[in-house]
Amino acid sequence: MFWYQQPPSNGLKLIVSSASWTHNFYEDGYGEAKFEVIRESINNILMTIKNVTSKDEATYFCAASDH
Repeated sequence: MFWYQQPPSNGLKLIVSSASWTHNFYEDGYGEAKFEVIRESINNILMTIKNVTSKDEATYFCAASDH
């Protein structure tokens, strides 16, 4: 599972990817303290944005890869 952020007038930025039950891979500048990812089941993963401010204004996307 991949989570992306697209701020107004900008391109997509990868925030975090999750390839297992135990570890999430955060891109530079992003972290668990702000973007918490919880896998509830094999097909259900939630991302929560903590302490939201106006700087977090963006469209957020998730994508899945089955390989």
